[in-house]
Amino acid sequence: MQEQIQETIQEEKTLSLLELLFSGGIAGTIVIAILLILLFVALYIYFERFFTIKSASIYDEHFMKKIRNKISAGQTSEAKELCQEVDSPVSRLTEKGISRIGSPLEDINTAIENAGRLEVYKLEKNVSILATIAGAAPMIGFLGTVIGMVLAFHQLATSSGQANMGSLAEGIYTAMTTTVAGLIVGIIAYIGYNHLVVKTDKVVHQMEATAVDFLDLLNEPA
Repeated sequence: MQEQIQETIQEEKTLSLLELLFSGGIAGTIVIAILLILLFVALYIYFERFFTIKSASIYDEHFMKKIRNKISAGQTSEAKELCQEVDSPVSRLTEKGISRIGSPLEDINTAIENAGRLEVYKLEKNVSILATIAGAAPMIGFLGTVIGMVLAFHQLATSSGQANMGSLAEGIYTAMTTTVAGLIVGIIAYIGYNHLVVKTDKVVHQMEATAVDFLDLLNEPA
């Protein structure tokens, strides 16, 4: 008998949690729906960028040694083909530099820097949206709470102070869930954004190190 009572209480708690998200009236439901959409967008961008950056971070430690051997042997076309076989920002930067061999060193450096900025732009595509969601989601959640509080006190005002305190407290409690939901979405987006920034910085460091190695290779005495 006691176990049945506990199961009934547990079911009631579960139902109240679900109702808490979608029983805040039209305004509360709209805010929760917006936050759920933002959460979906944030998760999609995070995982899409994560796998893209992870793929770009794969680096063969012997890649530059192979390029050095090809260029030292005067096989620039073979070196370019070697770069084209590898799909990574590092190989594309190296290929850009190889295609400029014979030009002044400053021009080669400028070409590599321009190609590097383009690769960084590709890596950071849509990542700024995560930062926007991280800042906007808590504010949207707080807006839902403020709207809920205004409606609750409006109910109290229109009833000349005789409003049912139970329903009033329930309305305020429901309104507060939008702030909680907004904070959860904001925290997830904020953590995802910073993680992607760290992963991107590692790839940028690899590109910078490769550019330095390539320019040093061109400066080596024949």
